[in-house]
Amino acid sequence: MRKAFKYRIYLTNGQRRIFEQQLEECRWVYNQTLALWRESYSNGVKCGLYDTQAFLPIWKGDRPSMKLVHSQVLQNVQVRVNLAFQAFFRRVKEGAEEVGYLRFKGFGHYDSITYPQYGNGVGLRGNDLVANRIGRVRVVWHRPIEGTPKTVTFSRSRTRKWYVSFSCETEAHPLPVLTTMAGVDMGLTTFATVSTGPEWVSEVQNPRFFRRDEADLKRVQKAKDAAKNRQHWDENNRRKKALAHIHERIAARRGDFAHKLSRALVDSLQVIVFEELEPHEMGKGKGRGMRKSLADAAWSQFISLTIGKAEDAGRTVILVDPSNTTKLCSQCDELVPKSLSERVHSCPHCGLVLGRDHNAAINILKRGLNHLRR
Repeated sequence: MRKAFKYRIYLTNGQRRIFEQQLEECRWVYNQTLALWRESYSNGVKCGLYDTQAFLPIWKGDRPSMKLVHSQVLQNVQVRVNLAFQAFFRRVKEGAEEVGYLRFKGFGHYDSITYPQYGNGVGLRGNDLVANRIGRVRVVWHRPIEGTPKTVTFSRSRTRKWYVSFSCETEAHPLPVLTTMAGVDMGLTTFATVSTGPEWVSEVQNPRFFRRDEADLKRVQKAKDAAKNRQHWDENNRRKKALAHIHERIAARRGDFAHKLSRALVDSLQVIVFEELEPHEMGKGKGRGMRKSLADAAWSQFISLTIGKAEDAGRTVILVDPSNTTKLCSQCDELVPKSLSERVHSCPHCGLVLGRDHNAAINILKRGLNHLRR
């Protein structure tokens, strides 16, 4: 299996300058490749990855600064454009409402470079990371790398922090087999309701990281807008950086919470059942406050992390149809309509009284068990 290992790196001023020059060269190649695709399809000519890569030697002849970047890194830029167009055409074919046509990237908006072949342009020498034209890079090794590195990606965050990520082929680390299984109902009032049946339920409260820092965001945004209106560019840029730091802090807290909770579920359960949710679809037609709350909950991130940890641990994660899991009575299977404000499931048919989310978690578990029996 593939596993990613991400580390903070600290660059000298010279190394940072070279990396930023490389990012700009990659941005230029990205935009040129995108222009080729657009021109080809507007003329009714099919364009492919190998067609665009044939232009790299020509561009290098006209733009000597491209030689600052490793050849495989430049090829990877065109691979990204190719994959993005494939995803675009797939969305068009599926009839998606928002197909997301590719756009050109402006100055400073290309933030990562990938060496697709470890050992070719970048590699480890003992505890040192050595990159092409960069030299030795200082890495904070907060945990050891496992397995065999395959690709290496250097990335720059919005707050100008630098990271390196290794994609490695590793062996799974299966945990002892358990007999426990549970359904997990995701929500906004309660982030997750975990139940193994009518007798047992555990609730994880919604930390609402964005909402907790929303006042700070509004204060800094207001100051930034005032500086922009007064054309105080230095102050405006400082406020931009402050906003980026707040958003980074929110994302870090949310990620830490999702990692810890997903690890706890994988360690204690053999089978975990979730609803197959689409938060973006759920937010359509809703008010701005509801859309903010859905984005703040980040259910997709949490479920994705749980799936990755479960694969490594030899656990099973099942995604089931979410329709009517809240309305269906988990005891008699009769539909009991409810408004969003009703937090208790009270069945008039069989007399079952449970928490709304507890009832939904049991239904989710039942659907997962039916999936396993097939």
